[in-house]
Amino acid sequence: MNKIDFKNLNIKVLFQSKVTGNIIILISAIVLIYLVGAIYFASHFFFNTEINGIDVSLKSHKEVYALIKSGVKGYRLTLIERDGVKEEVIGQAIELKYNDKNSYFEVCKDINTFKWGISLFKKQKCYVEDLFTYNKGNLENKINRLGCLNKEIIEPKDVSFIYTNGSYEAVKEVYGNKINKVNLEKAIEKSILRGETTLNLNESRCYDNPKYTLNSDITTKTKQLLNKYISSRIIYLFGDKNEVLDSDTINKWLSVDDKLEVVVNEKALKEYVNALSKKYDTIGISRKFKTSVGKTLEVSGGFYGWKINREAEAKKLLDTIKLGRALEIEPIYSQKGVTRGENDIGNTYVEINITQQHLWFYKNGKLVTQGDVVTGNPNRGNSTSLGIYMLNYKQKGSTLRGEDYESDVTYWMPFNGNIGIHDASWRYSFGGDIYKSNGTHGCVNCPIYLAKTIFENIEPGTPIICYEE
Repeated sequence: MNKIDFKNLNIKVLFQSKVTGNIIILISAIVLIYLVGAIYFASHFFFNTEINGIDVSLKSHKEVYALIKSGVKGYRLTLIERDGVKEEVIGQAIELKYNDKNSYFEVCKDINTFKWGISLFKKQKCYVEDLFTYNKGNLENKINRLGCLNKEIIEPKDVSFIYTNGSYEAVKEVYGNKINKVNLEKAIEKSILRGETTLNLNESRCYDNPKYTLNSDITTKTKQLLNKYISSRIIYLFGDKNEVLDSDTINKWLSVDDKLEVVVNEKALKEYVNALSKKYDTIGISRKFKTSVGKTLEVSGGFYGWKINREAEAKKLLDTIKLGRALEIEPIYSQKGVTRGENDIGNTYVEINITQQHLWFYKNGKLVTQGDVVTGNPNRGNSTSLGIYMLNYKQKGSTLRGEDYESDVTYWMPFNGNIGIHDASWRYSFGGDIYKSNGTHGCVNCPIYLAKTIFENIEPGTPIICYEE
């Protein structure tokens, strides 16, 4: 059997007992100290404690009363302005006083003395709302006389954008020096009541500041969008002529609103489209026309020619700019002529000489047919309208109706509303001066052979030229 070492065992037990005793003593000491602290702080303030900006750490409640009351006499609030200038609000000037009827002791009463240990590590800031009183009229007068409210105002400006050398750059915002008086008054009042001795006007939001700056997220997006819009390059094609729309013009249509959103001046854009229309539309313009009898005449009026659809083109142009596209295109037309150029009539057309009462039909430059006709009666106010028109459509078999007539025709080819070219089986002769006494209501009456040949060879859109020598 093994022998038990009673000597070592006794030593070990004695050591453990001693350690346990020391721990108990230490814990008891800590508890005692904490209890003594709680008793002490029942009538004193914690470590690291301020009341309305005054350090009252470890001071008795009675001492604090005297400290606060005496501290009011020398109170000054220093205002630090954006440009580094400092101004002061002196407590004596605004009749700053300790309020004997304040709720200071309510703050003392609410303190849990057993939490005093926390104050060793954490600063305690107390605020008594009614600790001080002051003359509001005096303070208002002092604020109104402050230099920061009585200097030349520099208004704040948001970040802006400038077009230069073919692109947009952001221009730094301006903070300026415009005081927000409402915020200033609130900040000063708050600082005084809290016993604070300095007030940084910039940090306390006493200035009107720009809403958007170089560092705003939207600034980068706005700049990118502006540069996207001006990257558009549209080349409008008008036969052998063209018009180029690029950044040098588009940038003049762009602006940025107060939300930093890009705005396209649609009125200016429409004016550009209207200018294109005025320059390149040919409906009703005066044209030089060499007649079949050898004379060159000026012919104007009518509905023939090119016409830009202004509304549709303006909408398409706006969409194109917003996509930042480069294109070579024709504008959207509400009506097209045969060809572009000085002679936009082309070499396929119907020529009607009202003076000679004769018609010629050319196709691809070759005479297809010709013959005498009867046009509108000028003596009854029914003259066939002069000008250049275009065939609207053609119809075989039609009944023409008016106020005092109804006529069946085989070949109907309208070119000006209800005015058109057609056969007239009721007539036995054409040409000469018949139209002056027995003319039509405005239509062009043809012999059947002439109407048939024209009908079989003509297509909608073919120019119809009516003129007098």
